Amino acid sequence: MKSIKISIPSLIENIKVVESFIDNAKEKYTINEDIYGNIMISVTECVTNAIIHGNNMDKSKKVNLELDLEENQVRFTITDEGTGFDYINLSDPTAPENLEKSGGRGIYIMKHLSDEVKFEDEGRKTILTFYM
Repeated sequence: MKSIKISIPSLIENIKVVESFIDNAKEKYTINEDIYGNIMISVTECVTNAIIHGNNMDKSKKVNLELDLEENQVRFTITDEGTGFDYINLSDPTAPENLEKSGGRGIYIMKHLSDEVKFEDEGRKTILTFYM
């Protein structure tokens, strides 16, 4: 199994670093074009959540991103230094009362674009799995 890690300060502009990280991984490990878009959207969404909601945009706190590549899957683990969140009782972004809200869709999107989404460490760690 191959594994690469990066760590970024909690600044929104560091999403560019994450996008480059994914692009480099795509080139280096020949990640399938079909899942590349799903990976890009899911991982950047997750890192954005970690920066904004997890670490409250505190640049002294880091977001760690790890890519693990196995024969038939690629797994991204995103960890923040926040207090965690209640990932069991999330409001449904497709419910009529939530359709007008500007936020609340990130996890919904990640669950639809990833083959597997797992939360650990009280929500401070998110594992996104994509099958190749």
